[in-house]
Amino acid sequence: MILKKGNKLYSILTGKCPKCHHELMYKNSNAYQLSQTLEMHERCGHCNTKYKIEPSFFYGSMYVSYGVGIGFSVAAFLLTFILFETSLVTSFIAIVATLIGFMPIIMRVSRNIWINLFMSYDAVLAKKKTKQTD
Repeated sequence: MILKKGNKLYSILTGKCPKCHHELMYKNSNAYQLSQTLEMHERCGHCNTKYKIEPSFFYGSMYVSYGVGIGFSVAAFLLTFILFETSLVTSFIAIVATLIGFMPIIMRVSRNIWINLFMSYDAVLAKKKTKQTD
């Protein structure tokens, strides 16, 4: 199975700690609570990993969000123009609506991808901490 602990894709899609995959990095699991979309815990409560490696660390995720936004735009275009055979204007409106509607998801996924570029899952750390809490 692709989405299991130990896989970077698991951390990216679920927003879990990139080191132990146990706890959510964000203070609120609902990305659509806009005032708290990007509010993160400073450290993982399970393995004590610091998420903000350096000041302004997540500015790099803006570059990732461009690519993620392109992916969402292409998907919206393919669905509307090719699958539903709408006009280019309708497809353009669908792309804009998709980008606005999925903005919180795009921002979070971009941050998740960015932090997972710099941190990797540590099975030994995750198992040690799990045994200590049992």
